[in-house]
Amino acid sequence: MSKKVVITGLGIVSPIGNGIDVFWKAALNGASGVKEISCFDASKYKSRIAAEVLGYNALKYFPNANLDRMDRFAHFSIGATKMALDDSGLDLNAKDPYQVGVSMGSGMGGMLMAERQITALHESGRPEKVNPNSVPMITLNAASGQIAILLGVKGPNVTTSTACSSSAHSIGQAADLIKLGKADVMIAGGADACITPLAMAGFCSLRTLSTRNDEPEKAMRPFDMLRDGFVMGEGAGTLILESLEHAQKRKAKIYAEVAGYGSTSEASHMVIPEQSGKEMVKTMELAMEDAKVCGTDVDYINAHGTSTPIGDPVEIKAIQMLFKEHANKIVINATKALVGHTIGAAGAIAAIVCALSIKDGAIHPNLNYDDPDPLCEMEMIKGTVVEKNLRIALINSFGFGSNNSTLILRKFENA
Repeated sequence: MSKKVVITGLGIVSPIGNGIDVFWKAALNGASGVKEISCFDASKYKSRIAAEVLGYNALKYFPNANLDRMDRFAHFSIGATKMALDDSGLDLNAKDPYQVGVSMGSGMGGMLMAERQITALHESGRPEKVNPNSVPMITLNAASGQIAILLGVKGPNVTTSTACSSSAHSIGQAADLIKLGKADVMIAGGADACITPLAMAGFCSLRTLSTRNDEPEKAMRPFDMLRDGFVMGEGAGTLILESLEHAQKRKAKIYAEVAGYGSTSEASHMVIPEQSGKEMVKTMELAMEDAKVCGTDVDYINAHGTSTPIGDPVEIKAIQMLFKEHANKIVINATKALVGHTIGAAGAIAAIVCALSIKDGAIHPNLNYDDPDPLCEMEMIKGTVVEKNLRIALINSFGFGSNNSTLILRKFENA
């Protein structure tokens, strides 16, 4: 019999608050983290707004960490991980270190460090001016490596990079490792810090970003008629996953079960989703099959919902195709409306939101859903908090490179 995998700890660094309690209160209040960019001069950019993490210092969580040897995305990840471990009550000193692994996702890794070192090389013309720590700081697995080093955990250590679906995959793959008996505990999630001059310029050139610069808090509006692109966000989310047997043995609190995981490639286009919606349908079907649930079991979907003119209608079409009449009974929202698009952290943050929604029976508002797009209109997309007893929540994460991921969380009911 396959092992059940449960979530026992949550940690988050986000544009609307750091730590689960602060974040969740802000989310239920419909707070927006979008403001004018403050971390660099964006005056010449078409999009001059972003959802920045403010007031964060990783030394609060790891006082002895050498932050000078870590990029900003790793700073976020180690803090979110320490919060999640504290929340779980797990004593790593009492564990076989080879039974605790790390599975992290990042879409772009150490962008800030990369840009700074390219500038140093270009301006000086001298290769020796490049920081000797630059390569290990830039690499996508820097966060998972730093977490393992700081905590002394020696189990599987993997990093997934599938753009916007990275951390959803990292959670699904971490759950699979536990089911296969490769680890008792997996520290899973993702982080990105892409509010940098080059990353913002690239996304501006791609014309995927909102240019609603005069109304930052209204710029991120999934499924709304007036959406004009996404707002770049940053942050990290970490979840502590354990086998049910391990969690129960130590009498851990349980937020939810990671019940299903679906993964596909559309093999279609690097940026534009396949327009029929059938590939998204297949990904959701695979997750539901893995969880052994049917369409009418699903209560809530935390959608990919990037607020782009092309992407949002395809996802809604896929939901309607798969769930048919039941689609209008499913509550749908997109956490990106609050925190922007956090790229490699997006799936983890959405999973944290779903775990909290299952625990508390509350679903945060779909912010700025004021003028529903007829192509996206669904009865249960709400601009207000929805209180509902949830049993099954579904999370969609779709990424550049035709990468699709769906997770299913189930309310844990002790038999």
